[in-house]
Amino acid sequence: MTAPDAAELRRRTRELLAAHPPATTDRTDFLKARFDAGLAWVHYPAGLGGLDAPRSLQPVVDAELTAADAPDNDPRRIGIGLGMAAPTVLGYGTDEQKKRFLRPLWVGDEVWCQLFSEPGAGSDLAALGTRAVRDGEDWVVDGQKVWTSSAHVARWAILIARTDPDAPKHRGISYFICDMTDPGVEVRPLRQITGEAEFNEVFLTGVRIPDSHRLGPVGEGWKVAQTTLMNERVSIGGSRIPREGGMIGPVAATWRERPELRTHDLHQRLLTLWVEAEVARLTGTRLRQQLVAGQPGPEGSGMKLAFARLNQEISGLEVELLGDEGLLYGDWTMHRPELVDFTGRDAGYRYLRSKGNSIEGGTSEVLLNIVAERVLGLPAEPRNDKDVAWKDLSR
Repeated sequence: MTAPDAAELRRRTRELLAAHPPATTDRTDFLKARFDAGLAWVHYPAGLGGLDAPRSLQPVVDAELTAADAPDNDPRRIGIGLGMAAPTVLGYGTDEQKKRFLRPLWVGDEVWCQLFSEPGAGSDLAALGTRAVRDGEDWVVDGQKVWTSSAHVARWAILIARTDPDAPKHRGISYFICDMTDPGVEVRPLRQITGEAEFNEVFLTGVRIPDSHRLGPVGEGWKVAQTTLMNERVSIGGSRIPREGGMIGPVAATWRERPELRTHDLHQRLLTLWVEAEVARLTGTRLRQQLVAGQPGPEGSGMKLAFARLNQEISGLEVELLGDEGLLYGDWTMHRPELVDFTGRDAGYRYLRSKGNSIEGGTSEVLLNIVAERVLGLPAEPRNDKDVAWKDLSR
């Protein structure tokens, strides 16, 4: 069957809108109808929310829906599912797993989180110690995960655990889908410097995961996890934003609206950061265009690096521009938000929240190594633990 072109996608979108008018159709019902029509992510296979169309044609559908004021699926609330879980399930899941998980994930009926980082592994994710032991048709999982966004509202989690401690650290890991409502899963809030608890720590005690919820072969979870991580970095650093979107928008608005705050030095710094933010935005556009031809590569790590550095420098400039006002903080109430918000609230929040940008989604130090080795082709750092069994590593 020939992949639909732009004209065909417009026709299908208008048929969807005629059959399910956004003004009179329940939001969830509309989103389910959109998924079933193959207009959720058009590059996915037919029957899984797509039409096997080029990824570059998704904006054609989105423009028609936006013009009709159709509801979206609140992507910020389900970003981990959309940006990390979905491409991994698509790449490594069985037909049954794809049919079970992708539709409720995209519609937003089920929120996902990511159980990767651990307190004992630090930035060396492959050194993780959470164990999964086979018991009949199940795996019994014990361990602890940390820095888990949205765990307190998630139904499902993508989880990596060690299934063979006798293998080297990268080769003894398997990848699972964990039901966050199962017995033995305990979620505790981690209060951040912002005052809220967007992150969590998750304790897994005797959690039973059926083997049917394993993604990829046993022992090859690191390979599967690379798909997740590459997509994560693209979704964080290369997201689609308009000019002056993201962190540069509020500080540019303040500059225009508050001439009494301006100085020559601040003007020069703002111009420099504005240009860098625009270059990063356009580079993100080019990166998304490259995705049309295949899976995300290490270039996403470069975008994530730029995202973290720019957010921290721009938010610092905003606080300095505001002077005494920049020292104010609007709300220190402890609460557990349902979505990750990098740019919301006030200048003080943006300044503090941006400090986590160089840690989450891969620390900047690790990403610098990835860019050096996989993009620039520089020699790899010496590693003396590559062929050592995980159980024999010093910890």
